[in-house]
Amino acid sequence: MIITAAAGHGWWMGLFSRKEPTSGGSAPPASGTRMGPIMLDPGDLAALFDANADFVWRSVRRLGVPEAWADDATQQVFVIAQQKVTTIAAGHERAFLFRVAINVASHVRRAAVRRREVLGEDEGLLVDGAPGQDEALDQMRARALLDEVLDTLDDDLRTVFVLCELEEMTMADVAVMLAVPSGTVASRLRRARVMFHEQAQRLRARLERTPVRAAGSAASMRTAGEAGR
Repeated sequence: MIITAAAGHGWWMGLFSRKEPTSGGSAPPASGTRMGPIMLDPGDLAALFDANADFVWRSVRRLGVPEAWADDATQQVFVIAQQKVTTIAAGHERAFLFRVAINVASHVRRAAVRRREVLGEDEGLLVDGAPGQDEALDQMRARALLDEVLDTLDDDLRTVFVLCELEEMTMADVAVMLAVPSGTVASRLRRARVMFHEQAQRLRARLERTPVRAAGSAASMRTAGEAGR
């Protein structure tokens, strides 16, 4: 489920409730004063959340956070944004949030691995034969297969692949967001595309060797593979 302002996530939306603007304001800068970047203030938090909640949720999922944990990870990103709001430059909000999402996702992934090791949980594909569920099951399988392929990429490659291929950002915008040269983004994207398709082919071959578990997965692999084109 993707978080939206209307989705009823009142249990943590309250962190970012709008406040009435205060009267007055700071005096205009003196003539000749060099202006630095304009920073956000606490009153901007609600707009920051409204504009970026879906993006952050998608980002943490595509950075490897299990779907069941994605809401909590998204909350963590915005809590950190609340704590550091006055350090966020206007116009660079999404870049700040994505960098925070990378760190949060890394911590959550490690926690998820430890949980599976301790509890022996299996988050493999679930196959439900209920009639009328074929489309929903194919979508679920496609998401799980995409996650599995993305998990094989190094963090740097995965980050560039997610932004360029899944978020459909330009390489120039990704370079600005990650504060790296455009050539670095291009190089990482080429390597990520090659690795993505190699891993997708291996996964498809593995599924074809296990027809019982792979029932219905052919269409899901096509859906997942299209994300890398």
